[in-house]
Amino acid sequence: MTATSHSAVDCAEFILAALDWLEARDDLTDPTAIDDAFDLLANQRRRLFLEVMTTYEDDLTLPDVAEEVAVRETDTAVAELSADRVAETYISLYHDHLPRLVDAGLIEYDQERDLVHPTAIRKP
Repeated sequence: MTATSHSAVDCAEFILAALDWLEARDDLTDPTAIDDAFDLLANQRRRLFLEVMTTYEDDLTLPDVAEEVAVRETDTAVAELSADRVAETYISLYHDHLPRLVDAGLIEYDQERDLVHPTAIRKP
């Protein structure tokens, strides 16, 4: 008998719950949309970005989002974060994650003001 890790059980429960939810949806007929959604959510930094936007439900500057994502990634207070860590997070959000979320219609981005706006995000 092999021991099952707590995270494996959580993962299995999540997958089964997601499959149940998908099965109950009549409006999800495009399998590529489902794949695209899971692809977006596959990255922790994107999930944290969306979590930040859901928490604040308002326009935020991208540097503020980067700082908050870095706080959540490291479980560290803002004052203890290094400027390099926040800069790396900002660059990653700007070049990789933000464009994907904008293309998906979840975030709007005003480059001139470096401001992100949640478009389709609502609190659970």
